[in-house]
Amino acid sequence: MKNKKDIVITGMGNITPLGNTVPTAWNNLVNGKNGVGLIESFDVSNFSTRIGAEVKDFTLDIVDKKSCRRMDRFVQFAIKATHEALTDSGVSIDDEDKSRFGVIIGAGIGGLRVIEQQHSQLINGGPSRVSPMLIPMLIPDMAAGQVAIAFGLRGPNFATVSACASGAHAIAVACDLLRNGKMEIAIAGGTESCITPLGLAGFCSMKALSERNNEPQKASRPFDANRDGFVMGEGCGIIVMETLEHALRRNSRIYARLLGYGMSCDAYHITAPDPEGTGPSLCMKYALEDAGIKPEQVNYINAHGTSTPLNDKSETLAIKKVFGDYAYKIPISSNKSMIGHLLGAAGAVEIINTILTMNHGIIPPTINYEVPDPDCDLDYVPNSARVSDNLEIAISNSFGFGGHNICLIVQKYKGE
Repeated sequence: MKNKKDIVITGMGNITPLGNTVPTAWNNLVNGKNGVGLIESFDVSNFSTRIGAEVKDFTLDIVDKKSCRRMDRFVQFAIKATHEALTDSGVSIDDEDKSRFGVIIGAGIGGLRVIEQQHSQLINGGPSRVSPMLIPMLIPDMAAGQVAIAFGLRGPNFATVSACASGAHAIAVACDLLRNGKMEIAIAGGTESCITPLGLAGFCSMKALSERNNEPQKASRPFDANRDGFVMGEGCGIIVMETLEHALRRNSRIYARLLGYGMSCDAYHITAPDPEGTGPSLCMKYALEDAGIKPEQVNYINAHGTSTPLNDKSETLAIKKVFGDYAYKIPISSNKSMIGHLLGAAGAVEIINTILTMNHGIIPPTINYEVPDPDCDLDYVPNSARVSDNLEIAISNSFGFGGHNICLIVQKYKGE
C-alpha cells in the first residue's frame, strides 16, 4: 500500500501467569520466574498432564458484580487488560470520536468454561436449567463486544479466531483498518482461558502437552532437545493502537511503531506444522516486505517457541530460510518457557513483551534450555536475560492449529 499511514502503540495491558499488570509480568519475565505449576482450579489426578500456567489472584473490580457474572473468564481478562491499556495510554475516551474508536480482540476458543458448566446443568436439571446467558457468554466475539460496552466504543468491533494466532491476527487487522482510515484509534489483542477439564482432556488426548508432572517448573523448554510438549496457559494482552498523526495530536507517549505484518498458511495438516517451515518462512518474508526493511535490520525475534518437538524444529528451519547466515546472529527467545502457551492470547502478550524488550534493552531468556538440539542450533538466549543496546527492530511470530501463521514487526519509537 503506497503512502500508508504510520501506526503506533501507545498503551499496553495484560493478564498473565507471571502477573496481572504489565510492569509486574515484565519484571518476573526478565528475571526468569516460572509461571508453570500444578493445576489448582480443578481435580487433575486422573489426567495424563496435571500442570498448567494459571493466572493467579485475578479479580475484576471495575464492573458491577451482576455484569461480571455474565462474563466468562476470558472476557473478564479482556475488560481488565483493556482498562490498564487505556489508562497507560492516557487517552480520554470522552475527547475521542467514539465512532472511530475500534475494538478487535481475538480468542482461539472462547467460553469453554461456561459450556462445561451449562452442559452439566442440562444433564442434571434439564433444558430449563440452562442459563439464558449461555450463548452470549461463550461466543468468542464477546470479549470485543463487552469491552465496547464497558468503555462506550462504537467503531469497528469483532473477533479474530485463528487458534494460537488469534491475538496477533487481531493486531494485524486493526493495523489495516487504521491504515485505511476506517479508525483513528483502536483496542486490539487476544484473550483466552481454557484450562478446564474438557480443554485439558482434549489436549491430553492429542498428546500435545508436556507430561513432566513431577517437574512442572521444567516442563516448558522451547528448543531444548528433551522438550516433550507445550504447557497450557491462560491470559490476555491488549494494546492501544493509533495512527501516528492521531497520537501526536494528543501528545501521547509512544512505545513503538508497528512497521508491518505478514500472514500465510501451511496448507499441510490440522495440527502439525509443515516440517519444511514453508508457511512460517512465508509470513516472515511478507512481514519484512510490508515493513520495507531488510532481514539484516532485525535485531530480535520473539519466537512462537511452543516446546513441542515439531514446532520448534520447524520454526528454526523457517528462520534460517528467511535470514540465511544472519539467523545465527539474531537473539531469539520464547516467553512460553515461563508463561506457557496462552493459545489465542499468546501473540498479543508476546508483542507487548517484544516492545518492552526493545524499550528496556533487555532480552528475556528462554529458560529450561539444558540440552542443545542439533536441529535447533540458533541463539535462544538460554536461561538468563541479556542486556543489549542494539534493539531497534524486532519481530514476533505466532502460528496456530490449522496452519495459520502471522508475523508482526515493531520498531522502537525515537520521535519524529
